[in-house]
Amino acid sequence: MDMSSAEAWERFAAGSRPRRPVNARGEKTWLNWTQYPDHGPAEEILGPLAGRRVLELGSGGGDNLAHLAALGALGTGVDIAPSRKAAAEGRWGHLPGLDFRTAEAVDFLDGTAETFDVVLSVFGAVWFTDPGRLLPAVRAHLAPGGVLAFSHAPPGSRKPPPGNSGIRHDHTPAEWRALLGGHGFREVSVTVLAPPAGETVGTLMARAVAG
Repeated sequence: MDMSSAEAWERFAAGSRPRRPVNARGEKTWLNWTQYPDHGPAEEILGPLAGRRVLELGSGGGDNLAHLAALGALGTGVDIAPSRKAAAEGRWGHLPGLDFRTAEAVDFLDGTAETFDVVLSVFGAVWFTDPGRLLPAVRAHLAPGGVLAFSHAPPGSRKPPPGNSGIRHDHTPAEWRALLGGHGFREVSVTVLAPPAGETVGTLMARAVAG
């Protein structure tokens, strides 16, 4: 693990606010792909979840992964900031089928023999890791027909990350389609979701299947 990067992400984590206890529908767990509350697609984009092995790269406080575990998935969350593991376990440790680990995404993948049915990243490691390193590692650990899904802000829509926490790998939808296809993924879909009313910045959303 790059310690300077881990320290920068730890500083960023220290300033992050926990997700609110319930969403607009009164749910205690939910999946939120975008930078806006109660916005974006639901978990159906990932396919069946009960009994499936799910890996989240950049799992933060564990909120999205906890929702998938509540639906019956077996979830592994990986985050480079050490405090994220404790925060996630503190809030979601009562749920079965969850395992939170501290590691850089590619380091974790290179060091495990585990395979997964779903890999997701919500404004997480996919955005901050060289796709030339990350995509082959993800593909190597996805079961045949497994799903990779990720989201981040569209290219050029955000200022540099706080605390020098990493270089964003901003790519257009066309560039992501080429990258994913070139690393063995099929059924590639990359679009920019429209923002909610009153907002101007959308969310880049990608989904691909392991060939």
